[in-house]
Amino acid sequence: MFDVKITGGTVVDGTGAERFDADVAVKDGKIVEVRRRGPADSPLAGEAAETIDATGKIVAPGFVDIHTHYDGQVSWDDLLEPSSTHGVTTVVAGNCGVGFAPVRPGREQWLIELMEGVEDIPGTALSEGISWGWESYPEYLDAIGQRRLAVDFGSQVAHGPIRAYAMGERGARNEPATPDDIVVMSRLVREAVEAGALGFSSSRTLAHRAMDGEPVPGTFAAEDELFALGHAMASGGGAVFELAPQGAAGEDIVAPKKEIDWMRRLGAEIDCALSFALIQVDADPDLWREQLDISAAAHEEGSRLHPQIAARPFGMLLGFPGHHAFTHRPTYRRLKAECSREELAARLADPAVRAAILSEEDLPPDPNVLFDGMFAFAQHAVDRLYPLGEPPDYEPTPDRTVAAIARERGEDPLATMYDLMLESDAGAMLLLPMYNYADGNHDAIREMLTHPAGVLGLSDGGAHCSMICDASYPTFLLTHWARDRRRGHKLPLEYVIRKQSHDTAQLFGLSDRGVIEVGKKADINVIDTDALTLHAPRMVFDLPAGGHRLVQGASGYTATIVSGVVTRRDGVDTGARPGRLVRGTR
Repeated sequence: MFDVKITGGTVVDGTGAERFDADVAVKDGKIVEVRRRGPADSPLAGEAAETIDATGKIVAPGFVDIHTHYDGQVSWDDLLEPSSTHGVTTVVAGNCGVGFAPVRPGREQWLIELMEGVEDIPGTALSEGISWGWESYPEYLDAIGQRRLAVDFGSQVAHGPIRAYAMGERGARNEPATPDDIVVMSRLVREAVEAGALGFSSSRTLAHRAMDGEPVPGTFAAEDELFALGHAMASGGGAVFELAPQGAAGEDIVAPKKEIDWMRRLGAEIDCALSFALIQVDADPDLWREQLDISAAAHEEGSRLHPQIAARPFGMLLGFPGHHAFTHRPTYRRLKAECSREELAARLADPAVRAAILSEEDLPPDPNVLFDGMFAFAQHAVDRLYPLGEPPDYEPTPDRTVAAIARERGEDPLATMYDLMLESDAGAMLLLPMYNYADGNHDAIREMLTHPAGVLGLSDGGAHCSMICDASYPTFLLTHWARDRRRGHKLPLEYVIRKQSHDTAQLFGLSDRGVIEVGKKADINVIDTDALTLHAPRMVFDLPAGGHRLVQGASGYTATIVSGVVTRRDGVDTGARPGRLVRGTR
């Protein structure tokens, strides 16, 4: 008696091999049989507690998202949406040098404000939602290990909390580490990896700042500190060294080459994988290609250096539900304070209200409020803003900018922007591709995705709640890249599935998953790829304390299975919680 049988489907097994028709059987959380179907093949015999008819559908491994920020959300939310709605069965948190352990008693709020500033997760939601009860990183893992989740959860130990715990205010303020400080930090990192941390993460980009404006602890760490922590990670049993490097956001185009140099040397010394964020920046639109080639050369030298790449333009979404160009107009401010969200949408559509807002001068931004000057940024980006639409278009043509549409209509660009955001009951979003779109198309992204050194990441699931929803990358890869792209070459379905299952799992040593193979963990997706649809992002207010976040749904996932248990049927949560904490293979 099997627990689950999946019959009639076409298997894309995650290795990159050609698809084949087969039935799959699951027992006790593992794949126990993959029976190919053909004229000479006998059918898969045996009854099952549940049989899933996958006729005309793809049977693929569960997806492994290695770049999320569910560090706090995991303590109160067992669904871990939006990632779990897109076929993801394993998430890895603790990226970019921020997390919630270790923590000195009384310093919890400081870690919340660090995460809020860097990752745009509402601090009120974190304050109300996190169920603290740990001090050390091993204690954090033990606490999360008690949770029952819809997906598996793995964590990396982060440089920011480590530095602040070991050095106190000196560490939080990015003062240089003494030899004694480095000894203490090294002990903490090794202890974390021995307890099951999948990696160690650090941030060195100036774009990552706490709510008080201070860069993430570790931003200016010297090589002796970085190398010592890398060696500590390796001595704990090996893991992944993850980095948001200097120059990642284009603030210094010389820095990325310097970063790669020390990463190559560190990788050769510790024989562990290193992964760093890689995006195309307008200041040097071909730098990414050089970084990829250097990474490939590093592999040949024995240093496992993996650029972590995005599936689509890296930027933000603007609209009335979040940041937009009119937040500092007096009429808008008054209505937002007086009206419910539903009432506000109706009032914004009133011609008199529209005319008033468009005619007004902006109130000055508050220099003490993070992102309070976003309205001015949006007003000056009309030639780079695009209506996202439904279904979303992440590869728009130049004639679809707000400025181009305004010229076509013969009106002021801000008026056009206002009207575009009024669509969908004032819920429509505008796409601002800040990076990965210097050429106005996805050809650079395609080259990144197909480079042998690159690994798929940067979804930021659970983070940047008011600006993006890139946790939908898995569905975007299956729809845009494997099926729908019209402005250039597509990618084979077998390839995009391998990139987000086998390859991401292998990077973190999770060799028990990521492929459809006998003996492997039964993390499986049954997908109607013809009907698969990525819906437009929308703002919801379902975080603790009424916190907001952008979510993006999908339809076409017939079933998602974690450890042999169906967690979603036709996109609907079943209530099953087979997901567990994933500790490193040490």
